[in-house]
Amino acid sequence: MSVMLVDDHELIRQGLRRAFERDADFTVVGEAATVAEAQKLAEASQPAVAVIDIRLPDGSGLELAHRLRQARADIGLVILTMYAGDDHLFGALDAGASAFVPKSSPSDEVVAAARHAAATPSAFIADGLAEAMQRRLHPTGPQLTRREREVLDLLADGLGVSSIARKLYISESTTKTHVSKLYDKLNASNRAQAIMAAVRAGLLSRGEDAQPG
Repeated sequence: MSVMLVDDHELIRQGLRRAFERDADFTVVGEAATVAEAQKLAEASQPAVAVIDIRLPDGSGLELAHRLRQARADIGLVILTMYAGDDHLFGALDAGASAFVPKSSPSDEVVAAARHAAATPSAFIADGLAEAMQRRLHPTGPQLTRREREVLDLLADGLGVSSIARKLYISESTTKTHVSKLYDKLNASNRAQAIMAAVRAGLLSRGEDAQPG
């Protein structure tokens, strides 16, 4: 089975490549670091499976997955994420992904997800899916807007107000307002408290920015 690796971190791509090369059932047909590179590679190589990071320098891995799914119903799509909160999980489901895997997972879990994706590309699997569905059906935690969720993710990445404003193309004043509302909703007085509260509420799941496996 041919697999394409899409992640802007070379170390992660190398780790994934080694994991797939250890499995006789897979052949890595290429790597890409951006959405644009991935689209060209997918058209040229027609992989059975694409393993895609959510965050890419020139766009969203979820949007890339959506485009690949629209182009091919038979492609397996494995979404990798640093922050496996409910918002990203359902975003992957809506994009037509086959599997959703935190980057903190062992590399063999990524390979297993790819095997599932190749066999049944339209069947979505993710750890904690049932619990996430329950939280969506019966929300008990703070309800964040889409912009507040974006700000939360960037806060968890360690970005400050100025960097978040530039990343989201909004003013620093607007960014401060979003951060203030986030703190209020999460009953937090600083970044660390907000992140921990978000994790407990299922809005954010911290992973390690490290090579899989």
